[in-house]
Amino acid sequence: MNLQARLSRRESQIAERIAWGSAIKEVANDLSISVKTVDNTLQKIYKKIGCGKLNELSAWWFCTHFHISMDLSPVKRRVVASAMLLILFFSEISLTTDFCRYRVRSGRSNRTEIRIKRD
Repeated sequence: MNLQARLSRRESQIAERIAWGSAIKEVANDLSISVKTVDNTLQKIYKKIGCGKLNELSAWWFCTHFHISMDLSPVKRRVVASAMLLILFFSEISLTTDFCRYRVRSGRSNRTEIRIKRD
């Protein structure tokens, strides 16, 4: 991967949203552009940074923006991944008291909200 790749402003916006887990349709809606435009821009980003998958793009984005070396040893990678997972895990437990899941039934435009209280 090319860690020195320079992205345009729009490419950076799309790459950031994809790295944080947004779907292509969500990115298109957020930026008020078409899904095809997002897809074409992603193809340009892939060529610039030398990858071909969304998860590789996410890894590249986080490594370049948080100054994480891509050349870490396997042990260091596991330590960093474990630390990030622990941070995510504890923030999910401590910050939210309920879990909300939406279910959309096929053929209907309304959605059902299910709240599960965490103790």
